[in-house]
Amino acid sequence: MTIPKLNFLPTHHRSRYTEPRFVQLAALCWRKGAEGPEVLLVTSSTGRWILPKGWPIQGKSPAEAALTEAWEEAGVSRGKASRKPVGSYIAIKRTGAGDDLPCVHRVYAIKVQQAVDDYPEAHRRDRIWVTPEKAARMVDEDGLREILRNLHRLL
Repeated sequence: MTIPKLNFLPTHHRSRYTEPRFVQLAALCWRKGAEGPEVLLVTSSTGRWILPKGWPIQGKSPAEAALTEAWEEAGVSRGKASRKPVGSYIAIKRTGAGDDLPCVHRVYAIKVQQAVDDYPEAHRRDRIWVTPEKAARMVDEDGLREILRNLHRLL
């Protein structure tokens, strides 16, 4: 994975707040459960519960890139992604080099048709299917909590 290069603002703009310049694409994988929708969470490298997400991929639409992340990080081998994001939130992305990057995370709903146990990051991530309400209690980002709490309206 290639992390985008930082583009620094000219000196006269540094004191003003600006929107985050980085975008990650998140996969809100869901399925119909016995008692309503369920969402798929995975663990981050630090053990927090998150949505599968990653950087845009050249040659792929944002929805296709979100599907790729769902496969690599959660084993979603077949699913249908929303063409437009169902929401977005701002959070800090810590890079492997230890940099904190403010990122906009655009969330794409993915109706999961099949998930498998053997996928690229299965050895380093746990995953769990839970109700949107439980997922909202498990994640750290306020904006993501809000999206999960309103999932029934977004689908």
